[in-house]
Amino acid sequence: MHYTGTIWRPPYEASSLLLEVTAGCTHHRCKFCTLYADLPFPFRMSPLTDIEADLKEMREIYRHFSGRKINRVFLTGANPFVLPYERLMEIAGMIRKYLPAIKTIGGFARVTDVAAKTDEELADLYRAGFDGLTIGMETADDEALRFMDKGYLSADILEQCGRLDRVGIRYSFFYLTGISSAGRGEEGAKATAAVCNRLHPAVVGANMLTVYPDSGLFEEIERGNWKEESETEKYREIRTLVENLKIPTVFAALGASNAFQMWSELPKDKGRLLAFLDDVIQNAGEEELRRYRTSVRHL
Repeated sequence: MHYTGTIWRPPYEASSLLLEVTAGCTHHRCKFCTLYADLPFPFRMSPLTDIEADLKEMREIYRHFSGRKINRVFLTGANPFVLPYERLMEIAGMIRKYLPAIKTIGGFARVTDVAAKTDEELADLYRAGFDGLTIGMETADDEALRFMDKGYLSADILEQCGRLDRVGIRYSFFYLTGISSAGRGEEGAKATAAVCNRLHPAVVGANMLTVYPDSGLFEEIERGNWKEESETEKYREIRTLVENLKIPTVFAALGASNAFQMWSELPKDKGRLLAFLDDVIQNAGEEELRRYRTSVRHL
């Protein structure tokens, strides 16, 4: 298999086949991100010959697991949905050819990747099997999005994810707890909930911001331009987000950055989840939570 560098996938894609079609990120400017620092290049498209070879290998491996139903492929790379419409359709055709049991194709996507495609192209991609994208919205706090150089604002999230809703492509959000800086976390959570409440994310997945020395954000902290939230404040931020979500969705916190793992269906489990978060805020203790944060060597 042609895998390049560290391969990242959402926790809920654990049972999906991982197919590399890109490596790295086309944006590569978010100040908090170090996920693709081990690559010798910012972004690369995989040659179609490599993709086809991997699909052939997957087909051979899959034959040995005929009792296990695998019906989903997750395309790897920071934002494989950036690939041109024609390339994505060609990849979908190759997947159908070699793995006819596959029903859906997922991957990470940036909001700008959606914007680059017409409504007709999005509808075609949905019919070709693209469904269940994971979008790193991070927040709907425009001040934080600008500071972190995310490359889009809350209005863009609303517009482009609304287009996905209209063609039927499901998607999940990654929310980055702590991105709004010390003293502003709950404000950012409220802004994010207000945007989510106008959309239909299948999952709102929280990750805890962990600042690493090789990040641009660490340099901003050193210059005195940004201050990190306390760990307890981050959990108050999560509580505010959950409290203000009014739509049916799954709230999750499953990644290694989270000291406490969560998976709750909203609104059914909201009361139980808020009570759990209250317990964490009151009893976990800043020192214990900070010890966990510093133990996370890499996400």
